[in-house]
Amino acid sequence: MTRIAPTVARILLGLVFLVFGLNYFFPFLPTPPMEGPAAAFAGALFATGYMFPLIKGVEVLAGALLLAGRFVPLALLLLAPIVVNIAAFHIFLTPGDIGMSAVFVAMLAFLFSRIPDFSLVHTC
Repeated sequence: MTRIAPTVARILLGLVFLVFGLNYFFPFLPTPPMEGPAAAFAGALFATGYMFPLIKGVEVLAGALLLAGRFVPLALLLLAPIVVNIAAFHIFLTPGDIGMSAVFVAMLAFLFSRIPDFSLVHTC
């Protein structure tokens, strides 16, 4: 079980970020409408012209690295600020919708705790 849990967490986290990162570039999933401060925040990020492509590009790269099992520590390091912002977004801007972000934080923290198990080119 202890060998399977990091692999499952790595693959699930990789799938989530790869799919939702690709969804920005090739829309294949519907995006729910946002209102209030959450919409203002997302609108401000979008208005910069570079922030969403940068964030989503990093998500695609890190998700692919996690799925491949290559450079896992680097992928986790790239995803850490994104996961923190996802959690902060849900805590402060959409407080009733924190469930999935808590799962992301837990999976990322678990994988960070297992970094000694991963080498830079480890496939678990």
